[in-house]
Amino acid sequence: QVQLVESGGGLVQAGGSLRLSCAASGRFFTKYAMGWFRQAPGNEREFVAAISWSGDSAYYADSVKGRFTISRDNAKNTVYLQMNSLKPEDTAVYYCAAKTLRWSSYDYEYEYWGQGTQVTVSS
Repeated sequence: QVQLVESGGGLVQAGGSLRLSCAASGRFFTKYAMGWFRQAPGNEREFVAAISWSGDSAYYADSVKGRFTISRDNAKNTVYLQMNSLKPEDTAVYYCAAKTLRWSSYDYEYEYWGQGTQVTVSS
């Protein structure tokens, strides 16, 4: 069992930056690939980024590539999402998620989810 708690969301102007954190409790954090997803009002949840259990490999949606960076600190059981050059279309609730084995861009493959943190980007 893994519990995930996101933090770091807030209101930021377009062009600004935020860093989201996702703290995991439970055992064997390194068993899990971690992902970030987001959901804007009226939209389906969409993949943002994912990272392998070791942190050696990272994957991004085209919409955030070059602006967002996912990382993890296995000693702290925490995964991060550094978001730069934010745009109003990045406004959404951001969720972190965990799954065993290989990363995925499909939300239904993730086993554990956090409660989400709101990110609002003003123009």
